[in-house]
Amino acid sequence: MTKDEIKNNRLPGLALPAGTQIVTTGEVRDDQGLPRKRTGSVGKIVAADTSTSPPLYRVLFPDGFTASLSRQELSVRKHVQSINFDRPQINDNDLFQYIIYKCQFGSRAYGLEVEDSDYDMRGIYLAPADMHWSIWGLPEQIENYENQETYYELQKFLVLALKANPNVLECLYASTAEIKTELADELLQNRHRFLSKLVYQTYNGYVLSQFRKLEKDLQNKGEPKWKHVLHLIRLLLCCIQILESSDLDLRVSEHKAKLMGIRRGEIDFAEVDAWRQELHKKLDLAHERTKLPERPDYEWCNWFLIKARRSMV
Repeated sequence: MTKDEIKNNRLPGLALPAGTQIVTTGEVRDDQGLPRKRTGSVGKIVAADTSTSPPLYRVLFPDGFTASLSRQELSVRKHVQSINFDRPQINDNDLFQYIIYKCQFGSRAYGLEVEDSDYDMRGIYLAPADMHWSIWGLPEQIENYENQETYYELQKFLVLALKANPNVLECLYASTAEIKTELADELLQNRHRFLSKLVYQTYNGYVLSQFRKLEKDLQNKGEPKWKHVLHLIRLLLCCIQILESSDLDLRVSEHKAKLMGIRRGEIDFAEVDAWRQELHKKLDLAHERTKLPERPDYEWCNWFLIKARRSMV
């Protein structure tokens, strides 16, 4: 884990950030197998190890003892204290049966994969009404780390899409769907309702902030993470396409050769950065000329969510 990731409370690939206070869900033993912490002990996440399956959180306890715990071995303290009676144990795997949309995501969806690229999957789950209405609620997303899968609860997905979150918008425009219920198909047929001038702000702002971090990597390590550079340029190309055409084709085939050259580190960073600046100018122009509305269709989205909730009663 890098200093920047610790400073910004990021744990790569994991949902809980550094600094999160947790409560153990079972007895914790040390490396010699001796019991060190009882169920209900309080600690703080300080790091993570994503090389294991499942990934492990490194937890620091008040007395200085540390242990590596899986997500099932801990609960977020503020969640535990938010109610005063026992919460039913809901395993993420129990919620996978309620997936309504599952699509291919990542490099393979963009046509920019290499031989060992992961088969990332993203999508939406919609649980029965009684689970959603319960006092305990439901997780905003469920994950299968081993299979590189992430699924958002429908409301979370819709809110992110309305905010023009790139990852979520790309799910709506993915070309390969392994699961697509009738309800999900209706959502996809209305995906244009989520496109607005907000994409200019979200895509533009994200790329600007990430390139500043890449410049630090260049200074400190001699080179940036080329795969990350590739996808930032790809985001700019996609945003320009959205603003110009009110549509999105994830594969950006016209630029594939150059993008793969970036991924392999064959193009000097200065040249890539010059291309980025050129794309920002095109993005500004596309924003001025776009026919997209100022805001997405919040009303339709609200109607659709209510319809989906009613369908699960």
